[in-house]
Amino acid sequence: MKNTEIEIITSISTLLKAKALKIAIVPHENPDGDAIGSALGLGQVLKNYGHEVKVLSPNSYPDFLKWFSAEVPVLMYNEDKKTAKNWLKVADVMICVDFNDASRAGILEKKILEFPNKKVMIDHHPYPKEFCDFRISETSYSSTAELVYDVLCKAGFQSYFSQSAAEALYTGILTDTGGFSHNISKNTFRVVAELLNYDIETDKIQSAVFHNFSADRMKLLGFCLNEKMQVFPEYRAAVISISKKELEHFNFQPGDTEGFVNYPLSIKNIVFSALFIEKDDFVKASFRSKGDFPANAFSAENFNGGGHLNAAGGESELSFEDTLTKFAQLLPRYAHQLLKTTI
Repeated sequence: MKNTEIEIITSISTLLKAKALKIAIVPHENPDGDAIGSALGLGQVLKNYGHEVKVLSPNSYPDFLKWFSAEVPVLMYNEDKKTAKNWLKVADVMICVDFNDASRAGILEKKILEFPNKKVMIDHHPYPKEFCDFRISETSYSSTAELVYDVLCKAGFQSYFSQSAAEALYTGILTDTGGFSHNISKNTFRVVAELLNYDIETDKIQSAVFHNFSADRMKLLGFCLNEKMQVFPEYRAAVISISKKELEHFNFQPGDTEGFVNYPLSIKNIVFSALFIEKDDFVKASFRSKGDFPANAFSAENFNGGGHLNAAGGESELSFEDTLTKFAQLLPRYAHQLLKTTI
């Protein structure tokens, strides 16, 4: 871990090796596989050590991420505020995973900032904010799940891993790398190899994550690829756009559009892909790229976002139609970078 001083790990180890702690683990709003996998993997290890642990999610997450065997309970703050608030009142420690700005926790932002006891942040996104007592921010990691594994090992919790903890962390790595297709390193495969020592069923996980969708979701994907994908071969780019009305038509459920932004990158010579989804008050944007084209810089400069080099997100306050027009008009400005990108 390049950015984390040994004193931070030592302090976290000392904090978490106290006996019988009550711990609240918080993922970001609309948690994805890495957020939930990190939270449950970390939580299971700490539970195995002897702590009482609960995951407090700002809201619910897709059904294809609700199969974990971890014994750590997950409280949905938006559905059961009373129980979640009561846990925050008695919790000794809060650990924030897979986000580095309290605002990313949505309705839990204020609760995080006001939490009176020790707070720990473990995350792999760039440009972290100061809102925790102990901060582990490592952008070279493929996922927070990979980072959580190394943090736990360095903090002296390796003997408390179990099959369910390894299963959750493996899922976090699997999903945040797009099935080991981007943001991976030698360390990623080292961690995965060590997680496999816990006899996790990789075929079962693959099926649960990638082959567990509704018929409506598959129809939505087909519709997007056939009707809503626009390719700009002269700029080696493509975009998929989905309106609110179209989402309603296909009975959209949270998580149904997960991975859609990656599909255009399967087209020969396409190095940059965008996905725009119309929400009530804004347009959600997702960006993916190949090679050294900076999806995060594109998002930060034009769509109030950011992220990793090849995977970023943002949003637009323009209308849905104007957002799509803006994206098309931006491509000539980045033509030189797009055209020189090697893959």
